[in-house]
Amino acid sequence: CISGSHDSFSFYIDEASPVGPEQPETVQNFVSVFGTVAKKLMRKWLATQTMNFTSQMECGIRYFDLRISTKPRDPDNELYFAHGLFSAKVNEGLEEINAFLNTHPKEVVFLDFNHFYGMQKYHHENLVQMLKDIFGNKTCPAIFAQEVSLHYLWERNYQILVFYHSPVALEVPFLWPGQMMPAPWANTTDTEKLIQFLQSSITERRKKGSFFISQVVLTPKASTVVKGVASGLRETITER
Repeated sequence: CISGSHDSFSFYIDEASPVGPEQPETVQNFVSVFGTVAKKLMRKWLATQTMNFTSQMECGIRYFDLRISTKPRDPDNELYFAHGLFSAKVNEGLEEINAFLNTHPKEVVFLDFNHFYGMQKYHHENLVQMLKDIFGNKTCPAIFAQEVSLHYLWERNYQILVFYHSPVALEVPFLWPGQMMPAPWANTTDTEKLIQFLQSSITERRKKGSFFISQVVLTPKASTVVKGVASGLRETITER
């Protein structure tokens, strides 16, 4: 059992950034009318932790949930982490993870690239090259999940498993297909329903011979956000 974080990069949400391309028209309109005030309220619901990558790793986090996006009208055509609004540049976050691994040579990290927004083929090619440039020989090629042990990884100096939820994974040896890291989502605000969902899904997933994710997270509905719009995710959902 390996500890992970949800929307792992959202310790930082850039309130000055445009709204992400995955957001529905209602959110886009809300921000266009209320501007900075709307983004400040959004940030309270978009940030899912307070620690950066290094602090998370120092606390034992070894699985990162990563969502990647292009930014509208970005002259540099960079890739960013995104959750409603934009976060840091992807290369900056990956460099931070690599710096930790350089000083902890027996630690292993799972990177799960599971959502891509506004990305074309050349964006994926750039991201794959970025992973090669930053992590070099630390990445473990895709093999059968049952073969992966710490002993196997240590013998070969592998420290990174990259899961990539895109057909691109079939073309690159070190990208593990997304189906090797399934992540069923309870999508509920009810803790009892969440626990029931997690118990039943673990039974099913153990049959598949893959890694799997238990998302021990509650998800606010639109009505939840409306009722606690000024309070935010932490006060309304997380602490309870």
